[in-house]
Amino acid sequence: MQLNRRHWDRLGNGGLTFTELGFGAAPLGNLYKAITDAEADAVLGRAWDLGVRYFDTAPLYGLGLSETRLNRFLRDKPRADYVLSTKIGRLLRRCEAGEERDCIGKFFDVPARKEVYDYTYDGVMRSLEISLERLGVDRIDILFAHDLDIFNHGSQQALDAKLSELMAGGYKALVELRDQGVITAFGAGVNEWQPCQWMTERGDFDLFLLAGRYTLLEQEALESFLPLARERGIGIIIGGPYNSGVLATGPRPGAFYNYDPAPQHILDRVALIEAVCNRHEVRMVDAAFQFPLRHPAVVSVIPGGQGVAEVEANLKAATAVIPKALWAELKSAGLMREDAPV
Repeated sequence: MQLNRRHWDRLGNGGLTFTELGFGAAPLGNLYKAITDAEADAVLGRAWDLGVRYFDTAPLYGLGLSETRLNRFLRDKPRADYVLSTKIGRLLRRCEAGEERDCIGKFFDVPARKEVYDYTYDGVMRSLEISLERLGVDRIDILFAHDLDIFNHGSQQALDAKLSELMAGGYKALVELRDQGVITAFGAGVNEWQPCQWMTERGDFDLFLLAGRYTLLEQEALESFLPLARERGIGIIIGGPYNSGVLATGPRPGAFYNYDPAPQHILDRVALIEAVCNRHEVRMVDAAFQFPLRHPAVVSVIPGGQGVAEVEANLKAATAVIPKALWAELKSAGLMREDAPV
């Protein structure tokens, strides 16, 4: 089955062509559990065989492991055949004697590194140079400033300082790299839509990777950010289409939402959404994947996958046919915004 593709060319420089199903490579960094190199190769190989041609990674994912695993897989693939994005904003410093590495309990069996936030001009240039080496490629298509959100920095004040650091330094580096053709595009990969709007209002950003904030469960980004993105020709990549799992697993005990066990009010709302899906004989996970793609600014959806079965399940969701009556009932039941494009 052929995956649909979406071409994005905001600047008239040829742009990029995304597969609607992309590959979020955080699980390749041993996210929540360790997998072997052979398992990582099998997952990537299956994704490629199924037609996936957009891969997103970051230095943070496995503290370098995700990028190095992609290196081995992509080495014999024609560079023009895929789109590749990675992130800036964190430099990885090796741990000194007696220091504990970062991300214990999140990434397993990974290098001993400490993350250093750095959104300066030099920080962007150093991060790109190191990522090119880890990935073993001569160019990266998209650079995203990583995790410029309250979720990661803890307070609005701390976030404001990092946003200012980016605009005063790293932003200038990103513009230079794009102007020189070293990268095709840049943007930010974040967990909240508000910083995306802030950056859009102050700079010439191309694409945003928005995790978990435009889903079957949450559409607040329609208030102002997504219309603005559409007006500016900005492409949106959706990460976390299942809101960390609850839209895939359903409202079972222990289901995850926003990286934590889902609170009761979320479980209750998901139960109502699932009931509507069941009435239309649609798997909720299929509706959850398909929903963001109905927005004209969205170019790709990138769920993760640690196993071949998950990759195959993502393809099934990406190619599912959703009856219009499902969206209509969700809206009439007050479970979806009336202005959500379907």
